[in-house]
Amino acid sequence: MNHPIVKITVKGFGTITAELYPEKAPETVRNFTDLVSKGFYDGLIFHRVIPGFMIQGGGYTEDFSEKPAEAIHGEFESNGFPQNDIPHQRGVLSMARTSVPDSASSQFFIMHRDAPHLNRQYAAFGRVTEGIGVVDAIAAVETGRYGYFSDVPCAPVVIEKAVLV
Repeated sequence: MNHPIVKITVKGFGTITAELYPEKAPETVRNFTDLVSKGFYDGLIFHRVIPGFMIQGGGYTEDFSEKPAEAIHGEFESNGFPQNDIPHQRGVLSMARTSVPDSASSQFFIMHRDAPHLNRQYAAFGRVTEGIGVVDAIAAVETGRYGYFSDVPCAPVVIEKAVLV
């Protein structure tokens, strides 16, 4: 199976390299790689950072303007998709969503630590292969509130570029 590789360069932090698993979450991987190919993530931020849990990005600009994308089917067991058995362990990429199972679109999160309570509830689709130290550095930034958002980095954590390798 061909596992796409994505490099996410984060301004002032470095590069995160991740391997994606289309055999586990085909629509999720296709959506993510399509967005990467179109430059969708370039200039967006990690807008939610919770140390010991995860870092989340891919939906907002530095001024918190939302950059919308089309929702996809949630490829996880509790949503009728049992083949996705990727555990939410440190370094795993997964799709963010609302309480609606099929609401994931562009926002993703990277696990800072293991979170087994997310297993089978969210569409995990890849794993960091290089740059976990970048994830650690982002998880260590000072956070606060921005409007109704909490856990927001006080200084923007910007995705300079996301590319398929």
